[in-house]
Amino acid sequence: MTAPEVAAGRWHLLVPLGSTEQHGPHLPLDTDTRIAVAVAESAAAQVVNAVVAPALPISAAGEHAGFAGTLSIGSEAAIAMLVEIVRTAGAEFESITVVNGHGGNHAAVRAAVEVCEHEGRLLGSWSPAHPHGDAHAGRTETSVMLAIAPGVVRLDRAEAGATGPIGDMIDDLRERGVAAIAPNGVLGDPTGASAHEGDVILDAWVAEVVAMLRT
Repeated sequence: MTAPEVAAGRWHLLVPLGSTEQHGPHLPLDTDTRIAVAVAESAAAQVVNAVVAPALPISAAGEHAGFAGTLSIGSEAAIAMLVEIVRTAGAEFESITVVNGHGGNHAAVRAAVEVCEHEGRLLGSWSPAHPHGDAHAGRTETSVMLAIAPGVVRLDRAEAGATGPIGDMIDDLRERGVAAIAPNGVLGDPTGASAHEGDVILDAWVAEVVAMLRT
């Protein structure tokens, strides 16, 4: 869109927030970004006057340090980035919602939401949840990636990692990073992942974002 085209409307702006980090031996570094974009674009297609910003592909991924290819700007920079986007977005954007694809961004997104609320302009946020899913590069993310970008999934390299409940691992993850818990970078088990399951998960996530925009 051109600037005059944007100026002519009142928009619900969706900002995909991804990450550049390892996703085990079978998923690409931009998995979280691809998922955030897919959710945002599918939701925007169902809501009048919804538009999708260019994706933010590097965020807070320090817990994946030590794995090749991982890039991170840290939580403080991620907070500042989101807050500045909201501060500088014009009145043509009726609402702004972060569509977050990376669990490591939760704290930064929450903090940015609080800052924006304090400054008088709301920032909405969505992050994926799957009650029976696993945390990282397991069956959940692998299934979603098979649904949206099957050509980049190396199923022949897929293997289970740390499969315990994420709640039992979270303190270690924060203190020591993913590599100390799962040397292969996988928190879960991709066995049984399928595009059909990915479609079902994706549909549910998109419906959540659509419901947020319509309230």
